[in-house]
Parts: sequence; structure tokens; C-alpha cells
Amino acid sequence: MNHRLTLIAALAAASSFAAQAHITLPPGGATAGSRYDAAFRVGHACAGSTATNAVTVQLPEGFKFESAVPRAGWTLSTSERSVAWKAESAQKALPTAERAEFIVRGTLTDQPGPLFFKVLQGCDAGSSDWAQLPAGSNEKQPLPAARLDVLPAGVAPVEVKDAWIRTAVKGQSGTGAFMKLQAPSGSRLIGASTPEAGLAEVHEMKMDGDVMRMRPLAQGLELPARQTVELKPGGYHLMLTQLRQALPAGTTVPVKLDFIDAEGRRSSAQLQLPVLAAPPASAGGHGTGPMADMPGMKH
Repeated sequence: MNHRLTLIAALAAASSFAAQAHITLPPGGATAGSRYDAAFRVGHACAGSTATNAVTVQLPEGFKFESAVPRAGWTLSTSERSVAWKAESAQKALPTAERAEFIVRGTLTDQPGPLFFKVLQGCDAGSSDWAQLPAGSNEKQPLPAARLDVLPAGVAPVEVKDAWIRTAVKGQSGTGAFMKLQAPSGSRLIGASTPEAGLAEVHEMKMDGDVMRMRPLAQGLELPARQTVELKPGGYHLMLTQLRQALPAGTTVPVKLDFIDAEGRRSSAQLQLPVLAAPPASAGGHGTGPMADMPGMKH
């Protein structure tokens, strides 16, 4: 390999490491004016290091500090505008192969918009200063500050990934919608609607002996904080019935998801879901027929 190719490979490796090593907040955002647990996810150690031994978070205007969660074997120090954890020994440091959350609790500003938390990561060999702010372009920063999207009231603080609807032929009465949901502060999916169906309900499928049974979830589907909940064939899903027309592959369907949080705040997410004959590659799974992989299904 010549020197030019060696340099390209080295730069690619460094870029890949930086992309994986970012200190981030869970995606999905948070509602303006709400209490928020800022859970900073620390993945890899600094470049060339084997462990993280210190994490210092600078709190931006727009986040009112309340408390921080201690970590066993680490000292915790706080002030109005910063929180710092430091490992008490090398044995207590966070190995580069492990993941951990460092949590700061507070209340968010009433003004929607992005908040940026600068984080200094200390390691056994050097440090990484995650403090770069967007420069107004789409170019990715090598050491970006952790971003939180503060959302207007009514906009669901929930990340939706790999969402899709299974195809339906003319005359078919129902089909399913599937996706992955994550609510950083926790929430509950309580309903859905679409102009393409007379009824959209959150359903669960589970085995009853050797029979697969389907039932609506009257209380909705719980989304624990910072955990991914998957709606998939053979499990939780959105059941769309009283279809008004065929849903061929390649089309899109507008769907509104409705949520409620532990404080009783209601919100919604407006989506455009692709219609597919099978799950997208990123979602995994298989099957091609309506609600496939559900033999012996009964209500």
C-alpha cells in the first residue's frame, strides 16, 4: 500500500472512530418547560486511550440544574453551570469497550429550539473536548457538543425509526404498521389515525397455547425512558382496519401517532410511512403476506 492510500485509510479510521465515540443525548428531544434527565451516553474512550476516567458537562442557558446521579467509584462535583464525575482509581474507570450513562437532572427552557451541552471527556491518555457547535452547514463536526432538541408543546418527544406499512390489495380489510419507538423521557403510545383506514389501534400478539391471539391494548403501549420499543410482525403493532383503498408497494400513507407522558401532557407525531411488501433491510424480519408470520391467529 502506498503512502497516499495509507493516509486515506488512517483518516477513514479516525473519522469512523470519532463517529462512534461521540458523547450524545438520546434522540427524540424533550418538551419545552419540562423536567428532563439529560443522560449523556459515553461510548468509547478518547482516541488512543483504553478508558474514560472523567466526564465534565457544561450546562447551557436554558437548562436549570436540579441534581446529578452519582456513579459508584466516581466522585461527583456540581455547580450551577457544570457537573463533573471523576473515577477514584484506574480500576473504576470506564473501559473503552463498555457503555455508560452520566445523568444530569433539570428543567428546560420554555423556548423551543436546540440546546448544546459541551462535554469534556478525560481519559488515561489525553482527553476529548466535545464542544464544537454547528457552523451553519451540513458538514459534520469531528467533536460535536451533545445536542438536545427542545420541542414545542404538542410535538411528541419520541424518535421513530424504520417505520413502514405492509401492502394491502383491493378488498383487503386490514393491514399492519410497524416501527421502532424511543422516548428519552418515557411516554405511552395511546392511539393512531390515518385517512386511509377507518380505525387504527395499538395491538399486541402473543401465543395462547399453540394459537396466536391478537388483542388491542386498551391502555396503550408503554415506552420506558431511553429504551427502544419495537412494533413488529408477531408482536406489538398498529392494526389498520376498514381500509378505504388498496395500499400498493411504493406509495406512502400519512399516519398520526398520539402519546401521553407521566405528567399527563399529550402530544403527537405526524408521519409519512412507506408501504412495503416486507420489512426494510434496516428493520430485519421477513414475510410478504398481510400480517405474515402469524399462523393460527385469532382475536
